[in-house]
Amino acid sequence: MASTPTPSVEKIKNMILQLPIEELMRLMAAIEEKLETVAMMKLAEIGFQEWNEPEEDIYNDDRLFN
Repeated sequence: MASTPTPSVEKIKNMILQLPIEELMRLMAAIEEKLETVAMMKLAEIGFQEWNEPEEDIYNDDRLFN
């Protein structure tokens, strides 16, 4: 199965700029939503860093359940 080549950013930008204004607005809203979601996920990741500490990983200690 042959893969489709990925268009360059410049080509994508040119295609986007040809869209009608209503489509541009919808696309912009979708991109903003995606960026907000990614930003929130990164913030959450920072907030939960302490859960990655080995001493905080008490539920994986087999001695507790034997």
